[in-house]
Amino acid sequence: MSIFDKLFNKAANAATDAVKNAARDLDNKKAEFTFAKLPESLSELKALPEAKLDDPYKTAALTVVALCVYAADKNIGIEMLNFLKGPRPLSNMEIQFIDDRLRDGKTYVPFSYFKGATPENDYTPDEPYSITVESNAYSDANKGYKKLIIKSGGADTPREVQLRMKGDGQWLLWEQFLLPDIRKPKSADPWA
Repeated sequence: MSIFDKLFNKAANAATDAVKNAARDLDNKKAEFTFAKLPESLSELKALPEAKLDDPYKTAALTVVALCVYAADKNIGIEMLNFLKGPRPLSNMEIQFIDDRLRDGKTYVPFSYFKGATPENDYTPDEPYSITVESNAYSDANKGYKKLIIKSGGADTPREVQLRMKGDGQWLLWEQFLLPDIRKPKSADPWA
């Protein structure tokens, strides 16, 4: 084995990695959504252009909106989430889970997904409200489902939303993993 073999192997591996990264980047898509204001009723949500649910990215963005509404008014939030879930409404267990995650003043968690919301500003998003939804190499792992990711201003890793396509082409909320703990807002952090 020549002393140069390691160099040539590194070059070949670098080229292979570059091709893999380029292919992965083709799979990754970003969609940004902007809302002048957050809807305060189901009819206001349904009036949004994203409410056609004809695109999984739209449904994922509206899921964050609905969770923000849930934090302010549980009943309206449930109506919105049930609309996004279509024929499979929230179960009692899902409602209890959301309640648990927003308990103890953690109503800021869903707002952390909007642009500008960070622990330093107590998760106060920029207005208009803007959110970016992304796909990755694993988004289409299961036929008829799409797993999308959304970054939180209070977490190091993005969170997932799973959508399911209905027979009529609508993308509906299947599962959301948006409510794990994140960094405390500055006003609630005794170490800040």
